[in-house]
Amino acid sequence: MLNSPESRERRALWLLWITPALWSVNYIVARTAPGVVEPHMLALGRWALAGVILGFIARSELWRERRSSLRVAWQYLVLGALGMLICGAWVYLSAQTTTAMNIALIYAASPVLIALGAVLWLGERFSWRQGLGVLVAMAGVFHVVVKGQWAALGQVQWVAGDGWIVVAMIAWAGFSLLQKKWPSPLGATARLATICMGGVLVLLPFAAWEWQQAETPLWSMQATWLVVGAGLVPGVGAYWAYGFCQKVLGASRVAASLYLGPLYGGLTAWVVLGESLGWHHVMGAGLILPGIYLASRQAPASPEI
Repeated sequence: MLNSPESRERRALWLLWITPALWSVNYIVARTAPGVVEPHMLALGRWALAGVILGFIARSELWRERRSSLRVAWQYLVLGALGMLICGAWVYLSAQTTTAMNIALIYAASPVLIALGAVLWLGERFSWRQGLGVLVAMAGVFHVVVKGQWAALGQVQWVAGDGWIVVAMIAWAGFSLLQKKWPSPLGATARLATICMGGVLVLLPFAAWEWQQAETPLWSMQATWLVVGAGLVPGVGAYWAYGFCQKVLGASRVAASLYLGPLYGGLTAWVVLGESLGWHHVMGAGLILPGIYLASRQAPASPEI
């Protein structure tokens, strides 16, 4: 059966490996956007497009559950602010002043917050094997983002963009945990469509302010393609897959998949942007991949830690 618990878990485990690749497209968008489209306008276009597509797909379910959704509309506004404003527009904003290395390094801490919050706040089980997987994967992440030169950590120069990413990292942990804390009768597609609606409402005044600024670039075909690409791939594709995995596997297990982000981002930069692929990526992968495997394993019936 395609909808049996075993089948859904198998699909979710496969999606754990695919979702970070979809999100890595956002690295290209973030690097290309400065001077082409403003951060909040890009985020608004991205999530408006995603919301329309997802809303059409889930239109019957959304109509059927409209009353229950309206009763908790404030939850969707909160999730929209966290996931689409802070983890969307502010990431694009940070890319104007900080480096991809800093973004990857700071964001790498979000799965740790998610896993810790899932244990302390949501009461999820977390075994010593999963803990070991987190440590191994984190070591791989650091190895990738510092290009294998651990001394580079002390040379990181903190700028305004780093602050935006710190806030986004914390917000992403909150976004992930609140989706589990606030159970919904909606399926993954319908729920994401509703969160998109909340995100669009939150983003509208910020995007309108950007549109009125004299230095805002004129809208171009390149800006349109950035919005479409961001809306379809790291928007609809990645967020739907992430939400489905969370619903099936739990927040702490899914959080481990985020460790693949820097690795996939490096591969995307190599293939699309022509950046060099070094041995530190290969060595980092040798730590990240088994770490993902350990951290995504189901915890035993009784908690070990």
